[in-house]
Amino acid sequence: MSDWECVVVGGGTAGLSAALVLGRARRATLLVDSDQQSNRAAAVTGGLLGHDRQPPADLYAQGRRELATYPSVEYRRNTVLSGTPTEAGHALELDTGQTIHARRVLLTTGMQYCPPDLPGLSELWGTTVFQCPFCHGWEMRDKALAALAAGDDGVHAALMLRGWTDDVVLLTDGPSGLDARQEQLLAAANVTVDQRVVTGLAARDGALAAVVFGDGDRLQRDGLLVEAPQRQRSELAQQLGAACTPGPLAADALLIDPLHRTSVPTVFAAGDNCAEQPYVAGAVAAGSQAAMIIVQSLLAEEFGLPYPPH
Repeated sequence: MSDWECVVVGGGTAGLSAALVLGRARRATLLVDSDQQSNRAAAVTGGLLGHDRQPPADLYAQGRRELATYPSVEYRRNTVLSGTPTEAGHALELDTGQTIHARRVLLTTGMQYCPPDLPGLSELWGTTVFQCPFCHGWEMRDKALAALAAGDDGVHAALMLRGWTDDVVLLTDGPSGLDARQEQLLAAANVTVDQRVVTGLAARDGALAAVVFGDGDRLQRDGLLVEAPQRQRSELAQQLGAACTPGPLAADALLIDPLHRTSVPTVFAAGDNCAEQPYVAGAVAAGSQAAMIIVQSLLAEEFGLPYPPH
């Protein structure tokens, strides 16, 4: 089948959730999944009701099994290389060379995380080096932790970690720039501030063992919270004409309205690729909500049912 009522691009939690709702609505849906979900590096999915501490790969496999029970949904392990507008919607080119056509496109492609470029970090990313305390804090509870950030972000990160452990060091990677009030807040919380330049991370048995400084000294730590700005994985949204907007976590988050509509009426988006706080439960909800709106937009087109102006 080459013509679809909706093509969902991205098979993470937002995409799977959306495809499930679309399938139950008996809408001809294709889910194209390049299998690049950012949280695959994590050992578990934390804080998702009914799936708490389940490995991400298991969660995605379960979602695909559920989709397979709906004949109106097809799942493909492919990548959408490009997209162009058409009179009836959009044409999408797959890495197989095939061009498919969709009346609606839902972008659930997630984001690429960009943690600091430190020697030793990539091997530890998503486990003992992380950017979300809500996702990893429980697994890091009561351990020796550090936050690598400066200014207000550093103060916030360090104080957040205090909810999971009493042993927190703030690494400012140079002069802290903290004012007297910030220093007092950290001191009252028993957070130590270390202003030395960080040059790398040392591991032991696949876990963080120490933070390495420019002077050659090491600070023993079990976990490290870092900032990891996000960026779009592909140029597909731009090719489809969807506008982006700077956000607190990404310079190119997709701009959506409360109904998950982008600046293009037939292109929708949900999950981490939008200007939202990224977390799994939120992505599930966003995908479900976007799918319901897409169904409403199709009904409006087919039968003239009421549909909010774009």
